Amino acid sequence: MSSNLAGRYIRTQTSSIIATTVFFLVVALVLTGLVAHVVITMTRSANEIDDARASRAARAAIGAFVGRLSATTTDNAVWDDAYSAASSSAAADWAYENWGKTSEDYALYDGAIVIGPDRSSIVSAYAKGKPFQPSAFFGQGFYQQIDVAADPGRAPVINFIKTESGIALIASQAIQPFEATAELPKLSTLSFYKEFTSEVVDTLSNEHELEGLRLETTPKPDFLNTPITDIKGAVIGYLVWPSKAPGSAVFHQVYPYVAAAIVVLALFLIGVLLVGASEARRLRQLAQTAIFEADHDSLSGLLNRHGLLNMLEELENSASSPHRLYLVDLDGFKAVNDAWGHAVGDDLIRLVSKALTACHPEIIATARLGGDEFALVHVGSATCGVEKTILAQFAEPFKIDGRTIEVGASIGAAVRNGDVPPLELLRRADMALYRAKANGRGQAIEYDPELDRERQRVAELEGLLKSAISSGAIEAVFQPLVSATTGAVTGLEALARWRTATGNISPEIFIPLAERCGLIDALGLHMLRTSIEHAKSWPDLALSVNVSPIQLCNPEFAAEVISVLQELDFNPNRLTLEITEGVLMTNPDQARRSIDQLKRVGIKFALDDFGCGYASIGALRQFGFDRMKIDRSLVSALDEGANGADVLRATISLATALQIPVTAEGIETARQAAILRDAGCDQLQGYLIGKPMSAYDISSRLEEESVA
Repeated sequence: MSSNLAGRYIRTQTSSIIATTVFFLVVALVLTGLVAHVVITMTRSANEIDDARASRAARAAIGAFVGRLSATTTDNAVWDDAYSAASSSAAADWAYENWGKTSEDYALYDGAIVIGPDRSSIVSAYAKGKPFQPSAFFGQGFYQQIDVAADPGRAPVINFIKTESGIALIASQAIQPFEATAELPKLSTLSFYKEFTSEVVDTLSNEHELEGLRLETTPKPDFLNTPITDIKGAVIGYLVWPSKAPGSAVFHQVYPYVAAAIVVLALFLIGVLLVGASEARRLRQLAQTAIFEADHDSLSGLLNRHGLLNMLEELENSASSPHRLYLVDLDGFKAVNDAWGHAVGDDLIRLVSKALTACHPEIIATARLGGDEFALVHVGSATCGVEKTILAQFAEPFKIDGRTIEVGASIGAAVRNGDVPPLELLRRADMALYRAKANGRGQAIEYDPELDRERQRVAELEGLLKSAISSGAIEAVFQPLVSATTGAVTGLEALARWRTATGNISPEIFIPLAERCGLIDALGLHMLRTSIEHAKSWPDLALSVNVSPIQLCNPEFAAEVISVLQELDFNPNRLTLEITEGVLMTNPDQARRSIDQLKRVGIKFALDDFGCGYASIGALRQFGFDRMKIDRSLVSALDEGANGADVLRATISLATALQIPVTAEGIETARQAAILRDAGCDQLQGYLIGKPMSAYDISSRLEEESVA
């Protein structure tokens, strides 16, 4: 009986091996066809991709050529001296000295033409340092371009044009002052042209890696072509260059290897036929190993997430007593990795795994869910004792290769009551763990439905916040900034206020919420836009707006701020953005890029809450702050201790040494104001000066002060 069973087993295995071998042969043939198709497709695609890249490079080359001449034209046409000279009697001599003479050997243009305001008189026209007739050289298309370019404030009009000697690029722009204070009369027009010579083509070829680039009057077959069009859109020439066809070149190089691979594949299939039986046995062993590895963590040997869920599902289907799931997260594990390296971190994981597995007799399974997070399944009556036992494993430091390593642990627990699916049980324990870490770590928290209700409240508040931002329900109020010497209002700080039907929501609640849920950029732009719209009514006052570090570290932040200023036509010199010291440490490189970009357009930056963080003197110098705001804690300390005034004076002295003006906030008493004024603060803010007020109240106060 056993022999028959063994025979049937062997025949079954043999049939399986034959079937597997035939399957491999079919798969090999299919793969060979697919590989051949892939090689051909890759060859063709590589050629097409390179041709497309080369075409883009050719267009980029033309664009670079156009851009250089356009920039040169603007630099010379939008020029106060040129505008003054163009309307004087010495216009021709001035134009020759500055442009005509230069054209003889200037790399950026070959000729310069100045046309008078009447569009017909030639003030100056020089090519290669010698006078010439533009209409004869360029034809009537030149004057069509002049008519378009004569409009002041317009960007240079630039076109390729057919000349008597070939093709040239010509750029025209009205000669105008840099900033016009009144309506301009008819203007003269400056035109620069650069001939599209073989030298220019060679330069473009080298700059944009287009070997063999040349200019032709007609497209060339079997070559890549990019047309050049004139002002009317007519094609007047072509940039022509040969295709590199890298795909074909690579294919010819790898063809012997492809053929060799086919031979190797054939030999491999023969080998499959010879070693099929042993391979089948090996595959069975690998399958068993794979089943184990699918449910276990490779580093610790514990169950992984998949294995844990399977065990919880088995417990759910069994008649065992109610069980409890503990999630344990190590406190300080990242510091171990950073200090000693991942090898020591791995050793620590193994020691912790061993300790947790044996920590309590009622722990029936231990899992590592990833990183430094573990799970323990408990079946039994003990509850608090298990948690204390787990935390006790971390009371003593671990010893690794002579090192003493201390880590703590936070625990989240959830009990399976009723029909709770494994994933839900895991989620509940995870929520409890999150609360344990938020509460200060080193403690155990049991899941409570209130955690879900709290999360629901936060989610609802997030929805209300998003709606409030989009509907404009979050308003801007303004707190005055006054001169310490005169007491006059010199600026306003915009503050966000959220009023709802059930009451006001504090900025200390909704601003951190906006940062956590990704709404801070939208909230910040809303506050900036709203504040500027109100501040336009107070043209003599500066405006300060607070910026979250998350906003400043957004690569698009600077562009968005500039766009709002341009849209609302607001002078950037009136705007100060206030940032806290934290941004100097979280992402200083991106913060520096955003600050530099905004400072270039005239926006100022103030360092808020100085004195309560960790900003170094080097950082203050590096970021170039325009103002420093003393933290209100230093101001309130004036009434709390004998050395409060000394600390405050030292802080202000530091700012004075760095030549940074100082604003003191949180001033509530006249004594505080007097001390700050004597210490060197030039600007004061606080309830003594004025509470945050609506835009209407600010306007009323300013009217009262102007009457007084």
